[in-house]
Amino acid sequence: MHHATRRNLLLGTACAIYLGFLVSQVGRASLQHRPAAEKGPHRRRDTAEAPFPEIPLDGTLAPPESQDNGTTLLPNVVYITLRSKRSKPANIRGTVKPKRRKKYPVASLAPAQEALVRPSLQPQGEAGAADAEVPGYVQRGNLVKVGERSWRLIRGPGGPVGDSDFQLPQARESNIRIYSESAPSWLSKEDIHRMRLLADGAVVGFQPVSSKSQARLLVLEGSTAGSVPSCGSSPCGLVKQPLDMSEVFAFHLDRILGLNRTLPSVSRKVEFIQDGRPCPVILWDPSLAPTSNETHSSVKLTWGAYQQLLKQKCWQHGRAPRPEWGCTAVHHHEWSKMALFDFLLQINNRLDTNCCGFKPRKEDTCVQSGLRPKCDNQDSVALTHIIQRKHDPRHLVFLDNKGFFDRSEDNLNFKLLKGIKEFPESAVFVLKSQHLRQKLLQSLFLDKVYWESQGGRQGIEKLIDVIEQRAKILLTYINAHGAKVLPMNE
Repeated sequence: MHHATRRNLLLGTACAIYLGFLVSQVGRASLQHRPAAEKGPHRRRDTAEAPFPEIPLDGTLAPPESQDNGTTLLPNVVYITLRSKRSKPANIRGTVKPKRRKKYPVASLAPAQEALVRPSLQPQGEAGAADAEVPGYVQRGNLVKVGERSWRLIRGPGGPVGDSDFQLPQARESNIRIYSESAPSWLSKEDIHRMRLLADGAVVGFQPVSSKSQARLLVLEGSTAGSVPSCGSSPCGLVKQPLDMSEVFAFHLDRILGLNRTLPSVSRKVEFIQDGRPCPVILWDPSLAPTSNETHSSVKLTWGAYQQLLKQKCWQHGRAPRPEWGCTAVHHHEWSKMALFDFLLQINNRLDTNCCGFKPRKEDTCVQSGLRPKCDNQDSVALTHIIQRKHDPRHLVFLDNKGFFDRSEDNLNFKLLKGIKEFPESAVFVLKSQHLRQKLLQSLFLDKVYWESQGGRQGIEKLIDVIEQRAKILLTYINAHGAKVLPMNE
């Protein structure tokens, strides 16, 4: 009997030890099979899946880009899990109105705090002459003339306005997302600085640009003297309508193609403009040359004169043009860059204001203004929005970059490419490289408000689909017409 009890005790102990071992093994196996999202942001995807895997959204890094010397560079941006606030992508022609941001009531504020939340609005004339009239560019017309009613925000007794939405100041995350040590290589440090300023800078004043235009000029705080172009003593941003959101896409595309001709542009929500809907905000640059009211250009050219000067290749190889050639101060290569850029985005308000190269819709400006019938005599039609800087007349600045993503492939405006026999090598290289999608995703992701306003990754991918297809058509056009591809970094 004693022996049986002893044997049962040994068997029970052995069973308990074996059961404990099984439990520990099951626990370890379950840890190994947890979802990848719980492992942190540094799990790598198997890059052998595809030659150019797209940027994942499951918490992984973007695939490293291979260099010519065989080494790899770590990506610039860590992509975190993104959940779109909407199930549907953005309306490709414009921007779908998102839900209004929740407002949190503030109870029993002190007088100083109340000034922060509800700053007083007074006519600019009564506020003093802190913001003098600023020379520069506008979409239509000039800055507000003397006597017209314009408004600016006045600082209350509690101090400066701390937030663009006039809520109590609080530490908040920047709307420009960079989750690594450096931004993408095509954006300079100055670009990033200005993007942050436009996206996050406190608004200390605003005024209408003109009585006709719906654009607004924001006076921003938060820059050191001399670090950015300014209007008065503060930097400014031009706020346009939500339907002009392609301005933001145009800025990123310009930098990726290596053209560097647009001004920094971000998307921002401003409570007192457009009901807080996301709007494009473009850096105000007072160094731009004065423009005429009729063509909004610092260079006066008709279509016929433009075609003639393209044949003369003005200023190419440093050669001074003859007076009879009809050249302007603009370098020949600038027109090639502008034509390529405008074709990809189907911007027609520079070279084809009357919409003669494609079939416009009823709501297009050229139809609304009755310009369409003027296509019979195109040579006399003036080019618009052709702008230089005062100190740099050789180069153009691309302004008013309203593109159209909904123009079908059988209705593209090839008039924009007429007379162009050479194209910039840096841009064509990017279009051929098969990295355009990856770079656009990486670049546009930085602008949090723009990314979300377009429906997240799903909406952004649809826009990139359009640009990729137009890039293929442009490359086919270049080959078919025997156009040269040249380095244009003079």
